[in-house]
Amino acid sequence: MKSILRLSVAAATSLLVGVATLTPAFAEDITVRFGFAQVGVGNRQFGSGNSAAIAHAQGLVEAEFKDDPGVKIDWSFFKGAGPAVNEALANDQIDFALHGDLPAIVGRSNGLKTKIVAANGLRANIYLAVLPNSGIERIEDLKGRKIAQFRGTNLQLATDKVLAAHGLTERDVRFISMDFATATAALASGDIDGAFGQADYLGLEKQGVARVIYSTKGDDPAFTRHSHVHVTEKFEQAHPEVVARVVKVLVKAAAWASDESNRDAVFETWAKSGIPAETFRADYEGQALKLRNTPLIDDFLISAYRDQAERAKQYRLLRGEVSIDDWFEPKYVDRAIKELGLEGYWKRYDAHGVAEVAGR
Repeated sequence: MKSILRLSVAAATSLLVGVATLTPAFAEDITVRFGFAQVGVGNRQFGSGNSAAIAHAQGLVEAEFKDDPGVKIDWSFFKGAGPAVNEALANDQIDFALHGDLPAIVGRSNGLKTKIVAANGLRANIYLAVLPNSGIERIEDLKGRKIAQFRGTNLQLATDKVLAAHGLTERDVRFISMDFATATAALASGDIDGAFGQADYLGLEKQGVARVIYSTKGDDPAFTRHSHVHVTEKFEQAHPEVVARVVKVLVKAAAWASDESNRDAVFETWAKSGIPAETFRADYEGQALKLRNTPLIDDFLISAYRDQAERAKQYRLLRGEVSIDDWFEPKYVDRAIKELGLEGYWKRYDAHGVAEVAGR
């Protein structure tokens, strides 16, 4: 498998120059603590579907700080997904987090102070899997049916948008909150009629356990889910040079994961999570890797988060007001792109998800 560590001479030179200007003489030991709002099958300590998972699986953050003995890297993966990450942030247990849009917005409304420093896993599709004999053939058929959904995650509001497009609301469906593993088991046992979830459900269809009757692939991009990496304001203020180097690693990982010549290698790396590589192949079929693995903070991402915040308020999921615009800090990604010679590699999209201009 090709690794990001195999850089061209030019890229390596650029990287060394960038690191030389950033590498500090650390006055004290630092542990950089990462939290993932996901965990692999059977509690495997791997993520998937984003470039942060690539950086972790290939040891890229550790490689970045290998010459800094005072810097330690720690990774935590949370079965409880976004809500569990919020709890870890509130208890000062992590510094960086891979987080979904809705739970991060809820956390911000509850006073968590973070800065979004990179997009990480955009336009993730949702899938609706139903029992083969359920009689459910379309979204409209969900009325009154028992459907699983991982509440409080970035799946929830994306599902609400899909329902609204088909004339339904949450009140029309008998939703039961289940994580993805529990929902999969409930489908297999016939305890529920269906479940909204991730591409994992494509595997259930192959096994004959369920039928996937809907996905957001090819539908309105506003129905998809988004994730990001953010850092606590406390850590950013104390260690801005560390933040810059971490984001640079994430941009390198995003570039590798956006290269079509690495498509199979990307999926095989994500398969360390226990989700088969063929699931990712099916999920990404017909989509460019760059579209979903871009690290850019653009108008589409910011607008999507504004919309999620407004919808969360309508559903009374927020305790207070949420400011969105000052939440994003694009300077680290923009700097990394310039230092790595990646200007124009990813397209920036307008608020509606339509290609607007090439990246700076």
